[in-house]
Amino acid sequence: MVDASELAWRLLSRRHGATLCYTPMLHSTVFIKDPKYRKENFTTCTEDRPLFVQFCGNNPETMAAAAKLVESDCDAIDINLGCPQSIAKRGRYGSFLQEEWQLLRDIVSTMSKTVSVPITCKVRVFESIEKSVQYALMLQEAGCKLLTVHGRTREQKGPLTGIASWEHIKAIRDAISIPMFANGNIQCLQDVERCLQYTKVDGVMSAEGNLTNPAIFEGINSVSWEIALEYLDLVETYPCPTSYIRGHLFKIFHKVFTFDSNNEERQLLATAQCLDDFKQVCIKIKNKYLPYHEGRLQFDDNEGITRNQKSLILPPWICQPYVRMSPDEHTKKMERIVNSQDNNNDSKRTFEDNDGNKISRKKMKKMRRVMRRPVKPEEALKNSRSGDICVNDTCPNPLGGKCEYQLCKKCCRNKCYEENRDCKGHRILVKTRREMAISFAQNADKIA
Repeated sequence: MVDASELAWRLLSRRHGATLCYTPMLHSTVFIKDPKYRKENFTTCTEDRPLFVQFCGNNPETMAAAAKLVESDCDAIDINLGCPQSIAKRGRYGSFLQEEWQLLRDIVSTMSKTVSVPITCKVRVFESIEKSVQYALMLQEAGCKLLTVHGRTREQKGPLTGIASWEHIKAIRDAISIPMFANGNIQCLQDVERCLQYTKVDGVMSAEGNLTNPAIFEGINSVSWEIALEYLDLVETYPCPTSYIRGHLFKIFHKVFTFDSNNEERQLLATAQCLDDFKQVCIKIKNKYLPYHEGRLQFDDNEGITRNQKSLILPPWICQPYVRMSPDEHTKKMERIVNSQDNNNDSKRTFEDNDGNKISRKKMKKMRRVMRRPVKPEEALKNSRSGDICVNDTCPNPLGGKCEYQLCKKCCRNKCYEENRDCKGHRILVKTRREMAISFAQNADKIA
């Protein structure tokens, strides 16, 4: 989990039933070139075992070199072949390597020969069960010693996430002989038990379920402020960026923040800059909901509730899964919004969806483009940059989609400053602003 499975969170999860943890996904090229990146992103301790270190990348030698740097501090090296995000597409790693089987063979085999610990892989499935099975067998033959299968395709993400296919997972489990973990649809301990029984895998992984309830593997739904304060105590001993902390607390308190009456606490969390600020959010929520939790007051889930909040099964102060609407519901909702706005001829600058939430004109235009002009697969392939990276030989970052110099934003900014240039693609206007400054100074001299 990028920016979400740092040492403090791993130790919290271990305290509450997790038996194996993974580091955040680490970029192999940056990892071997940048000591600061290594120091900030790979931290561990004696209690943090067993531990799998997860890398992404597309170069066998580079990934092997990165693995070599951490082999003495972990129990296995995991190759992330499941990331579906756009950054993985631009960088040509994660699930966007799943068609390049020869490259994957080279990566797995090279890493297996280089390090002394096992090489494992985490993958997503193809729509075809047969192709998914062949994919898994290929990785096994290349030297993968443990396979984690996320039962969703690369396209199942965000509002289109949908349900993971345990049928795919079961078919792969029946076909391969190495140990295997399942991932997908795990929101409580009962889901773990059902998954093990149906798929016959050797273990079950949880990502989003763990983020909303760190005690998921303990089989309890934690009281949100208690688990949050426990996490913050660990952060005091094992510091991490404030962005990580903020992200974790938003997920732990996600149900609490669906109530309009908690907007003040939500805003405090959004602007928190130190541990004391984060603790203050937890204490405010505790003071507000402790009387209800202890039964001294009767909680009414209709009081102060937002328009899109439905009746609760668990009280909002209890850690619980985040449940998305189905992809079909999301698509129909977007169609209704676009169709309703087509019939609206007024000149308002903002719109409302069916739940009464404000939508900006810019977002409405984007939704219209998505709904009306679907891009054909062959056009998407033609127009993509196929994961190109910055042309600077020492830089591993993906290049900017509209950069005139085929550079990432950082390298482009440096080039513009050094060579007095502009880049409209990155909106870097060094030359223009310098000329304006010179012109302003000359006019000032004339006036003087």
